[in-house]
Amino acid sequence: MDWLDQSIMRLRGVAQGRTPETHSLTEALQGKYHYTIGPYSDPVLKVRPGDCIVVETRDAFEGAIKTEQDLPSRVLTMPFVNPQNGPIMVEGAEKGDVIAVHIKSIRPRGPNPRGTCCMIPQFGALSGTSLTALLSDSLPEIVRKIDVDEDGVYWSKRVTLPYKPHIGTLSCSPEIDSINTLTPDAHGGNMDLPDMGPGSITYLPVQTAGGRLFIGDAHACQGDGEVCGTAVEFASTTTIEVDLIKGWQIDWPRLENEAVIMAIGSARPLEDATRIAYRELVLWMEAEYGYDRWDAYMMLSQCGQVRLGNFVDPKYTVGAAITKKYLAPEGV
Repeated sequence: MDWLDQSIMRLRGVAQGRTPETHSLTEALQGKYHYTIGPYSDPVLKVRPGDCIVVETRDAFEGAIKTEQDLPSRVLTMPFVNPQNGPIMVEGAEKGDVIAVHIKSIRPRGPNPRGTCCMIPQFGALSGTSLTALLSDSLPEIVRKIDVDEDGVYWSKRVTLPYKPHIGTLSCSPEIDSINTLTPDAHGGNMDLPDMGPGSITYLPVQTAGGRLFIGDAHACQGDGEVCGTAVEFASTTTIEVDLIKGWQIDWPRLENEAVIMAIGSARPLEDATRIAYRELVLWMEAEYGYDRWDAYMMLSQCGQVRLGNFVDPKYTVGAAITKKYLAPEGV
């Protein structure tokens, strides 16, 4: 049996039984890409639960870094990075619901796809920034262009990295705020979690009518933490399936794949992001998997897993996970 048949999305989503449509969100249809996530931009697409969307995402720099000579300080204006497709309206979504986003595939886009990794002044985990003020000089600006295909990420003649794509920024709109696309929070945003790739389902809390789904910032690969501030950023063709779960009130994004469930928290300092993620996971296990709260808390101290998404953005992101075999009902 395909694990998706037993996923939360399949068991609780309202799309059960309907024939889905497939929509294309091309660059031409998108028109203007967005650098804020909020309730004030005009929707570009309306879909029904169960529909699939083929999305043409731009890279994190909207194509401005074309060569290794294009220094970020000359061609970028921070924080105008992470251009987003959307907003996409999901029929029937209301505050207090959850939009489920199943990532089906992420493919490099363009005739000769290349990714970009760079060191940006005053950005990155080992650099002074506006939020981590230091008197030391900025680190050097370096741009690396990397050939990418579905067989590998060709870092150098010496090293070929595995192609493990994921979506860096995925969100539903906050109720009233408009938040820049560089910042993750309870709405989702720039979480940069490598687990958010093909085969995963992300669950996003809905705060506004229609949900107002945003997606972008595809990475061909990324290590835990995204330590220099950028992954291998690339333009993608990303196919997602969207469903709606009514009346599932969650405060922070959640994720599911074949092996684990994961709760996601974003904050500074890093330990507070971790606390949010673990608290949400404990409460999830209590509410839906029959665990006593304190039993879940103590057990996670033995078998909990932590995934560091980013510790470079205005807020840091952590995922706390548990293997699904520990969630099976007693006696199963």
